[in-house]
Amino acid sequence: MISLIKDNYEALRRLCVDYRVKRLDVFGSALTEHDFDPEKSDLDFLVDFLPLKQGQYAETYFGLLEGIERLFGRHVDLVMTGAIKNPYFLQSVNNNHQVLYAA
Repeated sequence: MISLIKDNYEALRRLCVDYRVKRLDVFGSALTEHDFDPEKSDLDFLVDFLPLKQGQYAETYFGLLEGIERLFGRHVDLVMTGAIKNPYFLQSVNNNHQVLYAA
């Protein structure tokens, strides 16, 4: 995992608690310093939320997304596990991810 995430882990953990995250994984180029370009790369996260009341999903999802983008100062792709329909993408993520937070 890249130092950018390691250095901001506590703030990321607080966001996860605040936004009722059940599990947050990082995948893609941010797994290694070698693949991550500090000038160009975005950050890719996979998220599962704790149970939410109807009507809370959008506010929770976009609040977390905005918080993570603000924390790291770059574009973030925040993917909900249940939203992945492409089996090839799902296999790729499952083969190349690291758990950052688990409630």
